[in-house]
Amino acid sequence: MSNQINDFAFKIATANGTGSASANSLIMQAIFRMGVPVTGKNLFPSNIQGLPTWYEIRVNKNGYTARTPIFDLMVALNPATYSKDIAEVRAGGWLLYDSTWPLNSDLVRDDVTYLGVPLAELCNEAFKGVRERILMKNIAYAGALAALLGISPEIISELTKEKYSRKPALLDSNEKAIALGFEYAKNHFNCPLPIHLEAMDETKDSILIDGNTAAALGCVYAGATVGAWYPITPSTSMMEGFKGFCQRFRVDPETKKNRYAIIQAEDELSAIGMVIGASWAGARAFTPTSGPGVSLMSEFLGLAYYAEVPTVLFDVQRTGPSTGMPTRTQQCDLMICAYASHGDTKHINLYPADPKEAFEMAANAFDLAERFQTPVMVLTDLDIGMNDWMVPKLKWDDSYRPDRGKVLNAEQLEDIKTFWRYYDADGDGIAYRTLPGVHPKGATFTRGSGHNKFGGYTEDSDEYQEVLDRIARKIENAANAVPAPIIRRTEGAKLSIVTVGGCNAACLEAVDKLAAEGIKVDFMRVRGFPFSDEVTQFLLSHETNFVVEQNRDGQLRSLLALEAKVPLEKMVPLRFYSGLPLCAQEVLSGVHSNLMVTA
Repeated sequence: MSNQINDFAFKIATANGTGSASANSLIMQAIFRMGVPVTGKNLFPSNIQGLPTWYEIRVNKNGYTARTPIFDLMVALNPATYSKDIAEVRAGGWLLYDSTWPLNSDLVRDDVTYLGVPLAELCNEAFKGVRERILMKNIAYAGALAALLGISPEIISELTKEKYSRKPALLDSNEKAIALGFEYAKNHFNCPLPIHLEAMDETKDSILIDGNTAAALGCVYAGATVGAWYPITPSTSMMEGFKGFCQRFRVDPETKKNRYAIIQAEDELSAIGMVIGASWAGARAFTPTSGPGVSLMSEFLGLAYYAEVPTVLFDVQRTGPSTGMPTRTQQCDLMICAYASHGDTKHINLYPADPKEAFEMAANAFDLAERFQTPVMVLTDLDIGMNDWMVPKLKWDDSYRPDRGKVLNAEQLEDIKTFWRYYDADGDGIAYRTLPGVHPKGATFTRGSGHNKFGGYTEDSDEYQEVLDRIARKIENAANAVPAPIIRRTEGAKLSIVTVGGCNAACLEAVDKLAAEGIKVDFMRVRGFPFSDEVTQFLLSHETNFVVEQNRDGQLRSLLALEAKVPLEKMVPLRFYSGLPLCAQEVLSGVHSNLMVTA
C-alpha cells in the first residue's frame, strides 16, 4: 500500500492504573515536537484502576483535530478487550500486541498485520519488582511505537530528560525501557511502517494544553483571587490548576503571604454560596463544577440573578442524567444553564470550543458578570477540559484591565444624596452597586426576597414587576456583549451546519468534506447566550439548518427555537450522545441521510 505520511490515527488499549498515561503523553508530545499537528483523546473509566482505558491519537498534516473512528494501528495491551480492539482496526492496518503470550486463533484477521513484541518478557528480564515491570512495560511500547512510526529518538530522549532529570533512577529506567522496545521493533520489523511521521514546521506557534488548565489560567489573568469548589469529575483539575498558578503568581514577594483564597467546600451548595459572598464583597470569585453540581447550585444561582450579584461558574459537562457516566463527554447542560433556578431566570452563557477559547472566555466571564451584575456560566465539556489540544499560543495582554462595571467609589457616594441599590439611573437595565466598607451611604445588604427599585422589601405587584422587567432588559442587552458567533459562508449555499462548543472541529472538517463532494454548506458556531440578532438572521437565511450537538434532546435547537424565534422546521437536529467526542464522519452521515430523505 502507499505511504500515509503525517495522516493516520492509532489507538492504545490498556488497563486503568497501569501507568500508561505517561507513555501516551510522551508519544503525543514527541509527535508535536516534530512539528506535526496531533490531537489525543483519553477514554478512561470512572473507577481508580482495573477497568479498560483507551488513548486515541490522530496525526493530521492539514490540522484536523476531531476524533476519528478509523484506526490504522491498534496497540492492544489489555487481553480483556482484545476482541473489541482488533475489530476496530481498518482493513490493511496493523496490530501491536504483547507476544509474551500467544494470541487466540479466533482473534487473528487475515486483513491485519500483527506485530508481536514480547513486552512483558523483555521487562521481566530488565527490571526488578512487579510494579516497576508493569510501569516499564508501558514505556517499552512507547519505544516500539517510536521505531514503527518514525518518531525521533532524540526528541523522546529530550522529553524523558525534561521529566525525570531530578530523579536519576527513574530516568535510567525509562530510557532503558524505551530502548528495549525501540531496538526490538527495529530488529524484527520493517521500520517505519507505511503509516509514519516526517518532521514538519506546523506547531511552532501552537501549544498543547487542556481546557481546565487554560480556563484556570484565564481566571488568574482576569484577576480572580477566590475559588470555592466541591470536587467533581471532570472539573476538579481546573481548581488544581488555579491553585498552582496562584502559588506562583498570587504570593506577596516580600511578606510571602497568599493573596488568594481557595476553599474546598463541604458540598456544591456551600461552594456557590461562598462565591456569591466573595463576589458581593468585591472579589473576583468562581466555582468549577459539572452537571450534578449545577443542579444543586440552582437555588443560589437564582439568588445571584435576583439580588444581582456577579457570579462566575464553570460547567465542565459530562453525561447525565443523575451520575450518568462521569468520565464521558456531552453537551447536556445547555438548557439548565440557560434557565437555572426556579422562577423567571435567564443567565449569560459562554461556549468555548477549545482550550484557547476557554482561556479567553474565562477572562470575559468575569467582565460580563460584573458589567451586568449577574451569574455568568462558561460551558466546556470533558473533552475540552481534560484532553490535551493543539491550539495557538495563548496571548497575555499586559494592558488588560478588568471591567468592574457600575461600581460607585467613596467620592461618588459622597456627592450623592441617597444611594438606591436597584435604581436604573441610565435606562440600560443595570443599576449601580457599591462594595461593603467603602462609604456609609453604600448598600451593605442585598435582597433575594421581593424588593423595589430602592432596595426596600415589597410585596406590591407593580414594584415587583418593575424590578423583574428591568433585570430581563439588562440580560436581553447582554446578547450584544457576549462573543459573536463564528460564521463561515460559501457563495450559493442554501444549507448550513450550526453547532456549539466542542463540536466545532468535527463540523468544520465535515463542511470541508461536503464541499469536496460539491455540497455547498455555510457554517455557524454559537459562542454566547442570549443569542444576538446575527444568530437569528443566519438561521432564517437558509432553507435548512443542520443543528449539531452532543445531547439526546436537541437542547441547542430548542434554545434557538425559544430565544431566536426560529421555526423548528428550519432546523434539522443532528444529535450525538454516546459520550465519545464527535467525529466528522458522524456529522457527514447525518447530513447525507437527511439529504437523501428530502431528495
